[in-house]
Amino acid sequence: MRSLPPIATRRTAAGLACALLAGAVYTAPASAAAPAGTPPAGGTHRAVERDGLALTPPMGFNNWNSTHCRADFNEAMVKGIADIFVSRGLKEAGYEYVNLDDCWALPQRDADGKLVADPVRFPGGIKAVADYVHSKGLKFGIYTSAGTRTCDRLGFPGGLGHEYSDARQFADWGVDYLKYDNCSNQGVDARKRYTTMRDALEATGRPIVFSICEWGESKPWEWASDVGHLWRTTGDINDSWGSTLSILKKNLPLHAYAGPGNWNDPDMLEVGNGGMTDTEYRTQFSMWSVMAAPLLIGSDLRRADAKTFEILGNREVIAVDQDPLGRQGKVVGSDGGRWVVAKEMADGSRAVALFNESDRPQRIATTATDVGMPHARGYRMRDLWKHTDTSIAGTVAATVPAHGTVLIRLFADSDWASYPPALEAGQSQAWFVQAGAPAEVTTTVTNLGRRKAKWVWVALAGPAGWDIAPTSPAARQALPAGKTLTTTWSVKAPSGTRPGTYDVTLSAAYLSPDGAGRVQEQPLAASVVVRPPDGTSYLSDTPWLSASNGWGPVEKDRSVGESGAGDGGPISIDGLRYAKGLGVHAPSVVEYYLGAECSSFTATVGLDDESGTRGTTAFEVWADGRKVTATEVLDNAAPAQRLSADVTGADIVRLVVTDGGDGITYDHADWADATLNC
Repeated sequence: MRSLPPIATRRTAAGLACALLAGAVYTAPASAAAPAGTPPAGGTHRAVERDGLALTPPMGFNNWNSTHCRADFNEAMVKGIADIFVSRGLKEAGYEYVNLDDCWALPQRDADGKLVADPVRFPGGIKAVADYVHSKGLKFGIYTSAGTRTCDRLGFPGGLGHEYSDARQFADWGVDYLKYDNCSNQGVDARKRYTTMRDALEATGRPIVFSICEWGESKPWEWASDVGHLWRTTGDINDSWGSTLSILKKNLPLHAYAGPGNWNDPDMLEVGNGGMTDTEYRTQFSMWSVMAAPLLIGSDLRRADAKTFEILGNREVIAVDQDPLGRQGKVVGSDGGRWVVAKEMADGSRAVALFNESDRPQRIATTATDVGMPHARGYRMRDLWKHTDTSIAGTVAATVPAHGTVLIRLFADSDWASYPPALEAGQSQAWFVQAGAPAEVTTTVTNLGRRKAKWVWVALAGPAGWDIAPTSPAARQALPAGKTLTTTWSVKAPSGTRPGTYDVTLSAAYLSPDGAGRVQEQPLAASVVVRPPDGTSYLSDTPWLSASNGWGPVEKDRSVGESGAGDGGPISIDGLRYAKGLGVHAPSVVEYYLGAECSSFTATVGLDDESGTRGTTAFEVWADGRKVTATEVLDNAAPAQRLSADVTGADIVRLVVTDGGDGITYDHADWADATLNC
């Protein structure tokens, strides 16, 4: 089940620390040992009893997300990835499998019914590629489908009815991992199809990890624990925030089914493919690790930048994913898009993800006991992206960037007092700035530790040319435990600054009780906004605050095309074309700044005719966090619906499109003739 689209600089406050602090910045060594603990006994999984494979989530590479079936998927690529695993330290970090996806074979079997490798892509044959991968100390994986044909539009031979022959070929080639897709399945029961291939693989006598790629349609987590080692829980991911978020939400509730030898698989990593920000890629990597998901790199590492390798190579985050206890993280809270997910670790610690689903920074907070830690006077808190240790009294809190994740590990460490107190730095609310006009904003710095912080100073830095100055005290001689330094600032973006969200950094410098100096930098954000014009205006003529889509970008005055901007067609609902509007693909969120100057919103909504008879969506309108109108679930048989909403006094309006509960395939939705009256 695949859609196949083609694939500021700022000033820093580093000088503040140099002028303020004589001591060096305190950073605990990355090798600091965690205190020992005794985790509760875990469940027993039949897959472990059967073969002992995949005792931790598989890590490796799969080419599909970066190449699909293009010509650059070939022997040279696969060997190049194996070389990079070794040369760039990814093998040492735990990445093990180099896996082929669809299009490796010829479209037809040979006269004996055997699979034949494409001689152009793989002139040396599959065994030669597997041997090369093995020579690097790595393992090799391959792909086919539990149907008569594979999923690519060309339809390569599938395994249905050929399970034992194909499994024997795979074993003879040296395959260590099989991804078994779900296309062209002829309506045969999924459990029967996947169990037959399991038996065929076992009959070869070769240990082969079995990845069930059934898209979650028959809930394999409920029946496949003795069939496969991992199972897809959703349809295919794509390189967009909407897709990643949708899949994340579907996978999180399935924690009870995960454990050694049995893993929920939310699909491959998109890190480095270019469709999301580094913040969003860090979120995917963090949340996949907290969910104990397989970590299969989906980008072409031959073209990857340094930031991609930095994310994929974070060994402290990988350690969360690969923890031998094998627990998937559980949701502690998710109110307002502020997610807290806690994962029990084998040493008794907890990995805690503070994940911000929303489109602007939010404070997310929990407590040590809420995430499962025992009562203690103090705790050690390690930030797994900043690689620093601090101490807290019990509150875990951070201002998390839009679409970002703060990932920490919490220890009941008897030596907690030897670490500096944690300072929580953030902004009290969203910041909206009109270019050329000063705006007043507020920052806070709170001591989360049990000991006071000395000589606390803060600085705020924005993009070059921005005028930022404090209008209230920006320093305190001492900040006791639990107390907050609140500072107001005048922030002015230069005239002519384009609407959008801009990075702003809050730096807090302080001395810990033992005199060690420390600087903490907190990324924040300010949105440069344009007030809507008086009268009635089309939203497609108004700059949005933010926009996200399940496939492709949000389109103005066109339907969504699933790939690049402008690739859609005319907006058309129920046979009627509209010249103005927004084309989106569920799940989608588009936000506009109103500045309390508007009174009403109207639009005609429905599924675009280009979806044919497929697709289901629902439309919602939110004003300042309050749902003001919505439709029921619509399909393509439903006529266009007129939506009207009272948005009087609202600063922000959010246009939300959700899928109808059956996945996001073909969910092309339109906000036709969307207008504001201001």
